[in-house]
Amino acid sequence: MALGLPSTLPDGAPTVHASLRELLAEGGRSFSFEFFPPRDDAGEAMLWAAIRRLERLRPTFVSVTYGAGGTTRDRTVRITERIARDTTLTPVGHLTCVSASATEVRQVIGQYADAGVRNVLALRGDPPDGPGGVWTAHDDGLNHADELVELLRQLGTFCVGVAAFPDRHPESVDLDQDARVLVAKQAAGADFAVTQMFFGVEPYTCLVDKVRALGSDLPIIPGLMPITSLPQIERVAGLVGAAVPSWVVDRLHAAGDDPAAVRAAGIAIATEQARDLLDAGAPGLHFYTLNRSTATMEIYEGLGLDRVVVA
Repeated sequence: MALGLPSTLPDGAPTVHASLRELLAEGGRSFSFEFFPPRDDAGEAMLWAAIRRLERLRPTFVSVTYGAGGTTRDRTVRITERIARDTTLTPVGHLTCVSASATEVRQVIGQYADAGVRNVLALRGDPPDGPGGVWTAHDDGLNHADELVELLRQLGTFCVGVAAFPDRHPESVDLDQDARVLVAKQAAGADFAVTQMFFGVEPYTCLVDKVRALGSDLPIIPGLMPITSLPQIERVAGLVGAAVPSWVVDRLHAAGDDPAAVRAAGIAIATEQARDLLDAGAPGLHFYTLNRSTATMEIYEGLGLDRVVVA
C-alpha cells in the first residue's frame, strides 16, 4: 500500500492509514507538512485551501499542532479526523501532556483511533507561558513524553513519533542530555523523531551523532520553516526557542527593503538547508508551513521532491 494513501475497510469500518514505521525501517525517506490550528472559521478555510494545494505533492504525512498551552485541542482533533476521512493524506495526530488529565489524553487517543489515525506525535508540550516557562504537570496528568509514548503503546498499535531539539531543549543542561532523553523515548516505544525548526546542518548532525553514540538507531527527521520575512522568522523562532544565526539575518538584510527579494533569499536559505540535510543522510524533511502553501511548494519543487513518489 502506498504510504500517504488511505485504505478502505469493508462494512463501513474507519479508514486506516499506513504506518510510517515500515517506510523508515526500510530506509525510505519521509517528506511531511505541519499546520497549526486556525483560530476561527476564516482561518480554517485558509488552512483547508493550503491542505488541498499541498495534497497533490503526496507528502508522506501531514500533522496539525495544538495551540499554545494545549489550547485548540478539540479543533485540532476534529481537523485531523477530517484529513483522515476526506483526503488522500496520511494524518499524524498530535498529542500533548499540557493541561490535560490522563483520562482526557486517553479520550483523544480514542478519537484518533476511531478515525483510523494510527500515527501519532507524542509530545510533552510547552508550558502555557511558552518555552522557558515553568513546566507543571496536570494533577492527574502525565509529566514526560516517554510516559505518553508508553500510554500509546498500552492502548493500541500506533506508530509513535516524538520531538527532538537540535538547538537544545530550553530545560536541558546540554545537548548530551537531549540525546539521552531522545534515547529514553525510543526505549519507551517511539518509532521516529521530528526536530524543532533550526538553521544550518551542524546542529542536526551533532544531535544525530550523539544519539548514535548511545547505540540508538532512531530515525530523526529534521524540521525546517520557509522564511518569508525577518520579523516572521524571529517571532516564530522565539516561540519555539530556536536561535536565528547571524548569517541568516545578514543574508535577509542583504536583500534590502524589497519584500520580494527578502522572500526569495529566505526560500533560497531553506532550499539550501534542505538539500544539505538530505546530503548529510537525513531520512526526510518536515516542513512547518504556517498554513501557507506557496513557499513550501517552491522549496519542495526546487528540490525535485514533487517528482518523488513515496511507496
